Amino acid sequence: MRTDTPVTIRRQNYLPFPYDIATVRLEFDLDPADTQVRSQLEVRRTGEGPLVLNGEDLELVSVQVDGRDWAGRYQVDGDTLTLDGLGTQARVEIVSRCRPEANSALMGLYVSNGVFFTQCEAEGFRRITWFPDRPDVMSRYSVVLRADKKRFPQLLSNGNLVKQADLADGRHEAHWEDPFPKPCYLFALVAGALTWRESRMRTRSGREVLLQVYSDPGSEGKTQYALESLERAVRWDERRFSLELDLDRFMIVAARDFNMGAMENKGLNIFNAAYVLADPESATDANFSAIEAVIGHEYFHNWTGNRVTCRDWFQLSLKEGLTVFRDQEFTADMMAQGLDAQAAASARTVKRIDDVVTLRAAQFPEDAGPMAHPIRPESYQEIGNFYTATVYEKGAEVIRMQQTLLTPAGFTRGLAEYFRRHDGQAVTCDDFVAAMESVYAQDHPGRDLSVFRRWYSQAGTPRVRVTIEHDAATRRCTVTLAQRCEPVGVERLPGAPAKQPFHIPFAIGLLDAQGRPLPLKQADGHEVRDTALLELTTEHAQWTFENIDARPVPSLLRDFSAPVIVEYDYTDHELALLMRHDGNAFARWEAGQQLATRVILAATRERQEGRPFALHRDFIEAWRSVLTAPGLDAAYRARALTLPSEKTLAEHMAKVDPVALAAVRDETLGALGRALADDWRAAVQANQTPGDYSPDPISAGKRALKNLALATLMAGRVDGATEQALGQYDTARNMTDRLSALSSLVNFGAADASARVLADFYERWQDDPLVVDKWFTLQATARGTTVQTVEGLMTHPAFSLRNPNRARSLVFQFCLNNPYGFHRADGSGYRYWASQVLALDALNPEIAARLARALDRWVRYVPELSEPMRQVLQQVRSHPGLSRNVTEIVSKALEIAA
Repeated sequence: MRTDTPVTIRRQNYLPFPYDIATVRLEFDLDPADTQVRSQLEVRRTGEGPLVLNGEDLELVSVQVDGRDWAGRYQVDGDTLTLDGLGTQARVEIVSRCRPEANSALMGLYVSNGVFFTQCEAEGFRRITWFPDRPDVMSRYSVVLRADKKRFPQLLSNGNLVKQADLADGRHEAHWEDPFPKPCYLFALVAGALTWRESRMRTRSGREVLLQVYSDPGSEGKTQYALESLERAVRWDERRFSLELDLDRFMIVAARDFNMGAMENKGLNIFNAAYVLADPESATDANFSAIEAVIGHEYFHNWTGNRVTCRDWFQLSLKEGLTVFRDQEFTADMMAQGLDAQAAASARTVKRIDDVVTLRAAQFPEDAGPMAHPIRPESYQEIGNFYTATVYEKGAEVIRMQQTLLTPAGFTRGLAEYFRRHDGQAVTCDDFVAAMESVYAQDHPGRDLSVFRRWYSQAGTPRVRVTIEHDAATRRCTVTLAQRCEPVGVERLPGAPAKQPFHIPFAIGLLDAQGRPLPLKQADGHEVRDTALLELTTEHAQWTFENIDARPVPSLLRDFSAPVIVEYDYTDHELALLMRHDGNAFARWEAGQQLATRVILAATRERQEGRPFALHRDFIEAWRSVLTAPGLDAAYRARALTLPSEKTLAEHMAKVDPVALAAVRDETLGALGRALADDWRAAVQANQTPGDYSPDPISAGKRALKNLALATLMAGRVDGATEQALGQYDTARNMTDRLSALSSLVNFGAADASARVLADFYERWQDDPLVVDKWFTLQATARGTTVQTVEGLMTHPAFSLRNPNRARSLVFQFCLNNPYGFHRADGSGYRYWASQVLALDALNPEIAARLARALDRWVRYVPELSEPMRQVLQQVRSHPGLSRNVTEIVSKALEIAA
């Protein structure tokens, strides 16, 4: 763990590395306690200065240059190895040792359940061998792995297997070659006793390729869906973007201990087992969906991230934002596959809703907090802290806006141009936009993306104020858009440049008083059927529409055409009308969310003032209209009837009182359960899914609506709901239904009933780690859980803080998703947070820093909560030996937020 004083790295200080390293040969003698690594680098000088290599937690054994001992001509200074006196070209050979078994940070080479794994992004390769650990140094790798054959029968690395052999001492070796140059962060090896499932397929050019999914013995029955998802991803990328798998084989390996979701190492993707292993009995619909999305994401990186990679880590969104967009499109297409046009459109809307819900719950708060940064940051102290919702989810929205501006066909041409220009290179976000701009300029003469580039350099979520003016005499309607974006994060510090307007594609429709769409004819003669795309590039602009008889009801930011906050003074009546009639399904969902937000926030204020809770009849009827409306599929109705999350609601409060907000949201849910009890019961009955389980979108949608209905009945304490939930738990034939029933019982049922089913659930699934994670999560987020409950669960034999999945399932879930227990007025939740951040920091600073983010917006809370938050933040910051990862988070929280 590094405990040195944090140094700020700035994008403007980038300099190319002064050496090319054309080839890298690595030889590993693998031993869990003491692994020897011999690296051979072919280097060529391209600039001035010595050869400086990075290393961390390594024992240096020897250094040779062109076969000669280089002792006396190199220096080790902390985490750098400097070699002087090299000629224009040299062969550098370094022997070092590392200790994978003791590597609790899970970065570099480590051992999990007796299997060797690597994780090198962003700066883990330096924990394996001395090397210039930066993404712009691209080399061709050949790798030799040696290990005991009985303990480690599978020896895997990047690229293609070229040779295997048994050795005389009971060991064996495997030789791998990757034909494509890559940065060291894409290096990978796996060695251990693994089982696998495989298939062969032909690419569009006729090449036969081998696809394999590896996992620990006994889990091979849970890898079929992962393999099928990989096959679908390969085919989709060929069809959608003409991108073909470029290796002879593609491997996925499931790891039980992994810091992230997955890693796109060239040809050898290493995954958190949670995103590989699934069957109907142990995985939910959400798990199946996540597996397909994450497998698609990592496979798509083969081109958007691997074939073309980042020049430096400031460009992280170049690969991550683009690839999140690609996996979102892949999932939307898979959800719509085989459906008729109407059902396919609804399926795509459901996916869009899910993406926006994630963005608003995670990225919007980040964009308003002390860690706010553009999708291309200007500086960082620890790059591991910038694998954020902004880089990923907002980055995807910035890519999506480019597709909106170029059209899908134009975007595909732009992506092809990007690869034509930069295949095999390490490039920047500007290079990507320039390729897109070349197509945009062809299709829009005289225009460019110069204003659009500000999305890459400015932080914060723009707000767009909408004004509608109607002139009955001329039958003209004028729409005015005005944007603003307040300084956030480091932009609030003295000397920060002033914010400039963004280029915002803003999709709008107009409805008449009966909810019918109006044709949109602009004053310049341009006419569209029902949706106009307005491009706002200045602080404010106006558009006029002709032949509008009466003041219309606007349908704003259709399909969420830009990641902005819309400000428009809707009446409750207008929102209810949009809920019932808007032809844009996303905008229809949005109207319901706005109405629910308005109701819950008003009730929260009343509760804080001591007034009783009461749900207005108009809101109940608006909810009934969606629940009983004909022609809406179950998946869409499930989303439309889900109340906004507490995190999303909190963004609308000047000072957040999380307990009061959560209580009102629960009361709203309960009131809806009681008022619409018969309709919810009907929804439960109408959305049963008999027969064998399938994760297909139609079946998953029915389960989503059925289980939402059951949870709402339970929240309302409706007669018979507990018996129905118990019956569903006992008879469920899939994990989705069983877990949903259990969740309802734990959160809204009697203590004895929930205790029984929790005990039964653990008894059934105690040997499946991924299901035990679910068991911990249910209790961590339960409304009655306290710090004492969580501390008791941490003593359970199944809990280990060293396992990231287990830590996330209990500690993270309590601190991030349990407002009742975490935000207790006595401050016990915050003191618990501090103790766990410090405990994790001693084991795994990257995971600790993610938990540290739980309090980075402490100033947003009511004073009686913000003050104890500030105190524990100061306690953590003053702790001796704190890692750079956590230091950056808590320091910015205290200095910038205040």
